[in-house]
Formats: sequence, C-alpha cells, structure tokens
Amino acid sequence: MSDRALFVVRAGALTTVQDRGRPGHAHLGVPRSGALDGPAAALANRLVGNRPEAAVLETTLNGCALRPRSTVTVAVTGAPCPVAVDGRPAAWAAPVHVPAGALLTVGAAVSGVRSYVAVSGGVAVEPVLGSRSTDLLSGLGPPPLTDGAILPLGSPAMLPTLVDTAPQPAPPGELLLRVVLGPRHDWFTPEAVRDFTTRAFRVSSASNRIGLRTEGPALERRLGGELPSEGMVLGAVQVPPDGRPVVFLADHPTTGGYPVIGVVREPDLPAAAQAVPGTPVRFLAVRRR
Repeated sequence: MSDRALFVVRAGALTTVQDRGRPGHAHLGVPRSGALDGPAAALANRLVGNRPEAAVLETTLNGCALRPRSTVTVAVTGAPCPVAVDGRPAAWAAPVHVPAGALLTVGAAVSGVRSYVAVSGGVAVEPVLGSRSTDLLSGLGPPPLTDGAILPLGSPAMLPTLVDTAPQPAPPGELLLRVVLGPRHDWFTPEAVRDFTTRAFRVSSASNRIGLRTEGPALERRLGGELPSEGMVLGAVQVPPDGRPVVFLADHPTTGGYPVIGVVREPDLPAAAQAVPGTPVRFLAVRRR
C-alpha cells in the first residue's frame, strides 16, 4: 500500500468522510449528503492547499486520532477543539505540519458539534456517484471510520495557505433560521403557524446528519390524514405526528409524507450543523426572493 495514507488510531463517536456531496440524484432516491458545515470544510481544504472538491473528515463531538504514514499538512476547523501532534499542542484553524508516524489528536469540541480535518492531498477513498461522502441514510460512500481503518490520501495539489489562524463563525448561542413558509403550511392552524414563527424551540439530542430535531411547542394541524409521498429538499421543515418540527439536513430522505410547513434558506444550515442539544431555535418567516 502507498505511504500516502492515514491510520485511524481512534475513530471517535462518529467520524465520516465528506466532500461537497452528490447533488442531482434525488430522482434515484439518493440524498445530497456532503459536509454539514460546508464553509468550515472548505476553509480546512484551503488552509492545506487542497482543491475545493477534496474530501475531508467530519468528526462529531469527541474528535479522533490519526497517524499518517507520510509527512502531511493538516488543518482542523469547524467546532473549536484542542489539536495536538505527539502530545504537543498545535494550532486549530491553521496549517499544521505532521511528520510521518506522528500521532495527530483532534480533541473533543469545546463548543459546537462537528470539526473538519483536512489533510494535504485529500482523503482518496473510492467515489460513488461522483462523491466520496458517507451517506448515513442510503449507505452510499465509505462507512463511518472505525479504529484501525486505513484511509488512502491523494497527492498534494498546492502549497498550504500561510496564515497563523483563520477566523470563522462561532457555534451559535441561539440558532436563527430564516424560513419561507409552504408548501403545506395550510395544513396547520393559524395559531400553529404563528407559534412556528414566533415561539422558541430547542435543539433535540436526537438530531443527526439526517435532520435537526426540535423540542418545544407542538404544532397543531388543521387537516388530518397523511399526504402521498412527495419530494423533499435540503432545509425542508417537516412536521411529524408529534408536532415538533424537523429541519432536513444533508442526509435527508428524498421523499416524505409528513407536511412541510416551510423551507430554511440554505445559507443558515451550516450553523444548524454546529448547534448543540439545548440550543434555542427560532424560525423567522421571510419572503421568497
């Protein structure tokens, strides 16, 4: 095997390979997938000199530990966390030199949920439908990392960016999601629609890459019954029978039968990826452009 590879010493709670996803396959029942916090993943790639489409690692809450077989440059972005090389503290959100055989430790998130680890050359697992992303719903792409796994790396494309640290948004203390009402808001009572756009919800601990689940007021329906399955889009806010809104994220199903009360604007979704359980959530109704 090539020495351009990473040995996974500790996989962490949920670490997956992600890139910009595989949009355009909804008609086949294939979700979009890709990094939940796209700007953070893109920044990590820029810091190590990778092309924008290079695959990175997305960690969840407690990081991971990796040992490269050759000397690499890495950058960790997204949720702030301690970074160390062979036990010595290293920079977060900046290029870090990791010698061959050294242990890179990405620690638990200090705030936020997901950190992104870019390695010079990118993670070069086999692409599926044009993407290397792990899709937890369909099972496409590589499986989540396990201890002892070996990940191939591509060849470095460019020199790392010369910065001391790169600014990026802090994980949200309150998650404000701009939402365009519809297409099924008329399935809910006027009071429920008002509650949806004026009252506070909280991020549920049941949230995952498929959807951000909320706790809070239950939204009462005006119409009973169920819809025939219809297409779902990124950011759709589906309301299941318990009345608590679910915001669909990158691994969402492509169809569904529960009514969609609104759709969150895509630029607001990276913050949703970093909202820890208990974070207040507010939905702000806006007009379609």
